[in-house]
Amino acid sequence: MPKGNGITERKIQLPITYLKPVKRNTITHEFDSGSQAEIVSPQESDDNLSEASKLLRQGIKQQQTGELIAALKSLQQSLGLFQAVGDLQKQAQALSFLGLVTYSAGDYKGAISYSEQCLSLLNNTSDLVLQMQALSHLGNSYRHLNDHNKAIEFLQKCLKITQQLQDKRSQVAALNNLGLVYKALSNFTEAIEYQQQSLEIVRELKDNWGEEQVLKNLGNAWYALNNYPKAIAYYEQCVVLARSLKNVRSALQVLKNLGNACYALGDYPKAIKYYEDRLELAREIQDKRSEEQSLGSLGVACEALGDYNKAITYYEQRLLLARNIKDRRSEEEALDRLRVACYALGDYAKAMQYQQGTSPNS
Repeated sequence: MPKGNGITERKIQLPITYLKPVKRNTITHEFDSGSQAEIVSPQESDDNLSEASKLLRQGIKQQQTGELIAALKSLQQSLGLFQAVGDLQKQAQALSFLGLVTYSAGDYKGAISYSEQCLSLLNNTSDLVLQMQALSHLGNSYRHLNDHNKAIEFLQKCLKITQQLQDKRSQVAALNNLGLVYKALSNFTEAIEYQQQSLEIVRELKDNWGEEQVLKNLGNAWYALNNYPKAIAYYEQCVVLARSLKNVRSALQVLKNLGNACYALGDYPKAIKYYEDRLELAREIQDKRSEEQSLGSLGVACEALGDYNKAITYYEQRLLLARNIKDRRSEEEALDRLRVACYALGDYAKAMQYQQGTSPNS
């Protein structure tokens, strides 16, 4: 396999699995409406240049609506035309966007290749915005490839440019993403420091989407330090924002973390409350996997309270669901928990039925 920074081909074919954007905790540097406006020049008369700019605008729109395969194609065509007319600035813009698209798709080696090509074209220019974006894509991609030293190097350079430009929105992203690299290195103190700075700026900007993401990352960092009260404080703020933004996926994830943090503290009633909230949300959007996980967590928390009857009710529901979605591992786990709970209640006949892999109610 060639290394990411050794790829020289312009066209990188994305496998079919890359049709949807990959979800992650990174905050990416998107072009804002202002920089999109700069892409088109009213003086364009050359047919190639006009077509290239049209394809570039089209690629931007496709990227923003998540049509990554179409965006990749439009941007590659745009890049080819800008190369034909020798417009280095527009080539750099197309390459920066190609870096963003391939990063969004989870093709980190492709993102590195495009971003490096972009930076090489910008060596003799003062376009700090494009440099900042390319450095951001490089740093984030290297983090996912576990090359943390390179990730820090590029993100630190990116942060310096955001400060030079006094671009607070981009500072939020750079600080948050540096925090993620330090978390990956298990340097949680440093991670928290960067993300705390990010939180202060994002609140100043009143950017609820960005704040929700940073709060989640701060909660994760404190959770990794086993400081559950602090993790809970950030997660609780995050859930409120996620619900107000109708970001159901994020709410599902954070409610699980909240339940686990409360469970770790021995606050089982509070853990049950969060697991119940997650279960309700999972059923609302028909997310069977989250529903199955929530039922398992609820059973365990009820057992911890000594409420075996209620635990059995949840485990029974989990068993039915696991069979429904044909998840053999979850089915066996549910049967095992049911057997243990029945033994605890002294119901040995029922425990034996679960031991044999049958449900008394089936």
